[in-house]
Amino acid sequence: MKIAITGKGGVGKTTLSAVLSHLFAAGGKRVIAVDADPDANLAQALGVKLSDIEKIRPIADMPELIEERTGAKPGSMGGIFKLNPRVDDLPEEIGYKFNGITLLVAGKSKAAASGCYCPENVLLRRLLKHLVVERDEVVVVDMEAGIEHLTRGTAEAVDAFIVVVEPGQRSIQTANTVKEMAKGLGVKHVFVVANKVRNESDVSFLKEHIKDMEFLGAIRFDQSVMDADVRGDSPFSAASEVVEEIRGIKKKLEGYLGKG
Repeated sequence: MKIAITGKGGVGKTTLSAVLSHLFAAGGKRVIAVDADPDANLAQALGVKLSDIEKIRPIADMPELIEERTGAKPGSMGGIFKLNPRVDDLPEEIGYKFNGITLLVAGKSKAAASGCYCPENVLLRRLLKHLVVERDEVVVVDMEAGIEHLTRGTAEAVDAFIVVVEPGQRSIQTANTVKEMAKGLGVKHVFVVANKVRNESDVSFLKEHIKDMEFLGAIRFDQSVMDADVRGDSPFSAASEVVEEIRGIKKKLEGYLGKG
């Protein structure tokens, strides 16, 4: 199963990405978790120790690897370099292994926006396509608040886009924007998960405004998630009620996709 999780900043998509990764791994699946958000926090949410997080290098910050695979130095524009570099060995070679999960941190090009054909972005896009289209592991991608950096071929192969929303108009606006972008790229399934809900009124409000997206479930506001973040712990081990709610979301997702 290939899952891309997005939403505006601060809604809790990294928490959902981390807990889903742990749940799939606990169920015996091989899991690749990809932190594709420039504000990279997935390692901490997975429960990786701070001392180890500091050793994890984002791929965009590996100039020697980028030049080796593309034939051009990071930040270079124009010129000649490989548009289809080899990436199949990267999860094993540079991925951080943790509790049955292989973590890859993409990072972000310092040279230009995600749409440019600079070497680092070509490598990252090729890697993401390889993971989604060509691998047989469960792949969970914690994305930016949008899907602009996905190619059509990659987006079409994603089993599910999950947009995390919280009660509020700005969050819903982001969700509806993502829905239209996903539709334009050929994505078949766009789901919504509500986070930080306080009561049934919040859930009703969100369901009313999500516009033709399937509602997977709600995660209540839970102080233990914030406390875990302060301690540097994973919500998977520290927020049992939230984990059970996400377990229900996972089961419902598998039912929709026929992969349970």
